Amino acid sequence: MKLTDSLAEQALLEQLIDDTKPPVPRDGVRLDYLLMTPFRYSASNPWGSRFRRPFAETGVFYAAGLPRTAIAEAVFHRLRFFAESPATPWPQNPGEYTAFAVDLDAGQAIDVATLPAADAVAVLAPDSYEAGQALGDAARAAGIDVIRYRSVRDPDGGDNVAVLSPGAFAAKAPVDRQSWRIHFDRNGARAICEAPRSSLAFGRDAFESDPRMAGFVWDR
Repeated sequence: MKLTDSLAEQALLEQLIDDTKPPVPRDGVRLDYLLMTPFRYSASNPWGSRFRRPFAETGVFYAAGLPRTAIAEAVFHRLRFFAESPATPWPQNPGEYTAFAVDLDAGQAIDVATLPAADAVAVLAPDSYEAGQALGDAARAAGIDVIRYRSVRDPDGGDNVAVLSPGAFAAKAPVDRQSWRIHFDRNGARAICEAPRSSLAFGRDAFESDPRMAGFVWDR
């Protein structure tokens, strides 16, 4: 809006910007951008994730069964940034985030908990995604749309899901939203939702099982 004088000009500018982005996958055209984005940018994304190899042609939409699990995942990955940037000071104000819910209708799904114990342990390794990426490849080849697995970031061990196909969404847009504020400081992280009223706290030891958090500089 700082660059335009009207809604029409703003819409035109946004369309010009959108035309420079990767094309939307055919089966993701119907989806809201919040649901479609992980599939649109996968091939240009050099970073792998638990069930997606770097530069994979097909993306993965990650979600959690409960807001607290999603918040734990978000807090962990935010702390990873600070772990790799020890001189960066804590932000003075809380960050504002939106948690949103989606409806899924998977044709076929797999639960990591049903795998042989050794395989499940490998897939859920906190700092290695090799086994998970191999499972993601095998699941796609078998026509599986969703992988259910335990969060290794949530201290309560909540469930996550990895959506492998845009066709697994039953609704084309989020069906509910919550606003959260997350504050980071030398004691850890605190997250607060105003409606419905809820709060979460993650102390210094919340994510110590991940070796990448060793030597984390809390006093900054």
